[in-house]
Amino acid sequence: MPHNLAQKILQAHTDEEITGSGQIVTCRVSLVLANDITAPLAIKSFKGMGAAQVFDKDKVALVCDHFTPNKDIDSAEQVKVVRDFAREMGVTHYYEGGDCGVEHALLPELGLVGPRDIVVGADSHTCTYGGLGAFATGMGSTDIAGAMALGETWFKVPTTIRVEYTGQLEPFVGAKDLILHLIGRIGVSGALYQALEFCGPVIDALSIEGRMTMANMAIEAGGKVGLFQADAKTLAYCAAHGRTGDKVLKADPGAEYEQELLLSVSGMGPQVACPHLPDNVRPVDELKGLRVDQAVIGSCTNGRIEDLREAAAVLKGRRAHKNVRLIILPATPKIWRQAMDEGLFSIFLDAGAVVGPPTCGPCLGGHMGILAGGERCIATTNRNFRGRMGSLESEVYLANPAVAAASAVAGEIIHPGKL
Repeated sequence: MPHNLAQKILQAHTDEEITGSGQIVTCRVSLVLANDITAPLAIKSFKGMGAAQVFDKDKVALVCDHFTPNKDIDSAEQVKVVRDFAREMGVTHYYEGGDCGVEHALLPELGLVGPRDIVVGADSHTCTYGGLGAFATGMGSTDIAGAMALGETWFKVPTTIRVEYTGQLEPFVGAKDLILHLIGRIGVSGALYQALEFCGPVIDALSIEGRMTMANMAIEAGGKVGLFQADAKTLAYCAAHGRTGDKVLKADPGAEYEQELLLSVSGMGPQVACPHLPDNVRPVDELKGLRVDQAVIGSCTNGRIEDLREAAAVLKGRRAHKNVRLIILPATPKIWRQAMDEGLFSIFLDAGAVVGPPTCGPCLGGHMGILAGGERCIATTNRNFRGRMGSLESEVYLANPAVAAASAVAGEIIHPGKL
């Protein structure tokens, strides 16, 4: 039978014949991932099931990115558990300190994920790697423990929603706006345990970084995975990051889809997700005048070099409003260095920004930018649940880097073109 992208990737990792959606299959995994919050739980389960060794020391990645550099004693103890386990198991890909970045930006950069891979991670935004044509999804720590021990796990073959984007992008509109627009249309449960397969001329023109931004937020629509075909652009990215042997990946003609959406982006402005759900999406112009106290540019969604360049283009020659705390967090050490070498740091510092180390930090309300009651933040992160970035009485608005930067300058949410 013709296969869509999800079915095609799963088929490559199982000896069972995939005959349609809803089927339960056991698949070999390409990489198992956990971080400093989720790995200790997985390690406890791993030892509880009597496992003595991970299935492959080169196919387990442990990335301490959420609370590091350690913000307190509890986070230090969490990381110690992960560090000791990595040493005991001889895990090749253990990262903290100067080698560590936000996991979903770091692993593609290291060439550890790519087309046709199956990646399971104890983090919901593992779906980021779908931007490279990988079936990548988040799981609970117990399932991750099993995958670390066995090198395989089971999946229910998901149904797929095909989303085709057409039209012409307006200035200051990009990948973040494309995915926010979709989430706003179908809702946070609109793709529950389904694959989102993105296609169309707008998608073809997107950079790989843009595709990863979109795949990253598939989970915010309830998606199991967000998938892009692997084209020549994908293969070039993977080759540049040390991978060899990858091949083009496309859905088969006549493949089955649960639903097909056609979205025209012509005339669409920047989108902003308002509190307290990612599907509460409105055009930026409808929010003009809404005061902000903080702006955060970074995270596994928008902390890559393209995102920092986009923010710098808006901030150059300008300064953040005196009442706004502007925080910029490059997602990996390599991105940090590249931004510095390109002179972006000078622009950020001249704008009054705090440039921090590669960390998830404020995205999950961890550290380096916690909100007090009554405060409002505009961020390039992926979630705006109540209390996500601090106080239950604070508010988080999700936007692209240009909108976040412009809003920092204006002191209120604003279209970058209006500065």
